[in-house]
Amino acid sequence: MARVDPHSHFDDAQPRSRHWRLRLRADFARKVLAGTVELELDGEGGTLDLDAKGQTIRAVSSGGAAVPFALGPDEPVLGRRLRLELPRGARSVTVAYETAPDAAGLQWLAPEQTAGKRRPFLFSQCQAIHARGVVPCQDSAAARVTYEAEIEVPEGLTAVMSAGPAGDAASAGGGRVFKFRMPQPIPSYLLALAIGELESRELSPRSRVWAEPPVIAAAAAEFAEIESMLAAAEALFGPYDWERFDMLVLPPSFPYGGMENPRMTFLTPTLLAGDRSLVDVVAHELAHSWTGNLVTNATAEHFWLNEGFTVWAERRILKALRGEGAAALAWAIGQKALDDELARFKDKPELTRLRLHLDGVDPDDAFSSIPYEKGARFLTVLERLAGDAAWDRFVKNYMKRFRFKSITTEEFRAFVEETLPGLLAAADAGAWLDRPGLPPGAPRFVSPRLDALAALAARWGDGRIPEPAPLKALAPAELLIFLQKLPPPTAAQCAALDAALDLTARGNYEILNQWLCLAVAAGHPPALARARRLLAEVGRMKFVRPLYQALARTPEGRALAREVFAAAAPTYHALTRRAAEAALAAAP
Repeated sequence: MARVDPHSHFDDAQPRSRHWRLRLRADFARKVLAGTVELELDGEGGTLDLDAKGQTIRAVSSGGAAVPFALGPDEPVLGRRLRLELPRGARSVTVAYETAPDAAGLQWLAPEQTAGKRRPFLFSQCQAIHARGVVPCQDSAAARVTYEAEIEVPEGLTAVMSAGPAGDAASAGGGRVFKFRMPQPIPSYLLALAIGELESRELSPRSRVWAEPPVIAAAAAEFAEIESMLAAAEALFGPYDWERFDMLVLPPSFPYGGMENPRMTFLTPTLLAGDRSLVDVVAHELAHSWTGNLVTNATAEHFWLNEGFTVWAERRILKALRGEGAAALAWAIGQKALDDELARFKDKPELTRLRLHLDGVDPDDAFSSIPYEKGARFLTVLERLAGDAAWDRFVKNYMKRFRFKSITTEEFRAFVEETLPGLLAAADAGAWLDRPGLPPGAPRFVSPRLDALAALAARWGDGRIPEPAPLKALAPAELLIFLQKLPPPTAAQCAALDAALDLTARGNYEILNQWLCLAVAAGHPPALARARRLLAEVGRMKFVRPLYQALARTPEGRALAREVFAAAAPTYHALTRRAAEAALAAAP
């Protein structure tokens, strides 16, 4: 029997679940979800292996009769195999269970960790293989399901999910039950749930934003232009198939910039810069509605199909909305992220390939910007060789062919060869997909503005302090690129830059984090104090990991980093905590 996914226990000979019915109660006192999941199957009985991690399994039944089950040993990456022996003819099975308080896919927040400070909060993060800690299931992108759910929450709290709302009512226990339906088949990692004190604001006939009451006005203002993004994306990639594009701004411990859960994208509050300068992340999550949610990588080994395509698509949206110059700046910012990650994995070059082989490797340990940025550059090579018109036709045909399907790199290659024969050979696709690093001749994105920013940064080399006036006219993306290209500054240069631009007080977290990484290494005292506050308040991995790395470059910074981590670690999401621990472990 062949395993479908190296990170899942089920195999090709077994039935697959095609629909879930969840009935769960959120117990904030115990930090567990408790209830049942009914799995509708496309087979009729026999052995069924599910993925489970940390749950207590109370009972299993089918048609009202008990079903024998056994939990296998706890494996470090995969969790436990839940083996069910279904009766002949069984077309569904119900598992009664409760989650573990420390489930990696769930973060339970105390009221003081929220913006409102009044009520607790829960959010899920199931990518890449954490759905198994929330629901006993076939936790693989290869197994797509529709679902419906009933979520009981305490009075005063609201539940939202990656699904359409289907009503709510008072519960017998004094709380409230929220109902949801997801009619389109999704991979398990796109199951998403959040519960908290939430309000919403309409942004367009098919989009609204949710957030805590103190945040909702800022969120609505920041994302007010979402409909123009939707229209631009549809013109490029075809019809939007998910009916609504709603967004949820989470508390600051959310570990990512955004998560593309269909119908309810999750976003970090660090995007709320006040000037819409960071809404590119929303363009990225919106693009996932086609590249990732509609056409999905079959397993984490093909993650580039999701993220490389989405970065490419995001920058096509930006180009359509803001022009070639804005897209070139985005590519330049991405190049810095790619270079940093290639350096981080210099001792694990196998993780810099696009087509990964992850048997025995936790996908979270392989996570980086490489599938995003290297993958997007590979697709740009194909685009340039094919020509704009031919490539645009290919992309739309690709979406149609694999709509609501999960595919492999090999299937992608076969489709390219079928529709654009010879293109892969011309692009030397093997060098991109199967070899480490960035191939020679990888595309670079240039513009006169980028050249001017590089020249401006070079003027600060060798400890010089030129006139800072030109920097005051830079747009946020331009200032970020300037900081990325700046030679390592001295303490005196940091003081001059901070005095001119007030960088340590910036509300744009991309600029702030890039600045702090430079300034703490130079020993700029205000930056050290601000780094302490940021690491205590924000759990986004993109900012936490490099800031701990920057602090670790000096003895004073290392002491500060370890002190801050000891206090902040309990408030971090499990993924962020792991990233921070790795950064500190690598310190001298």
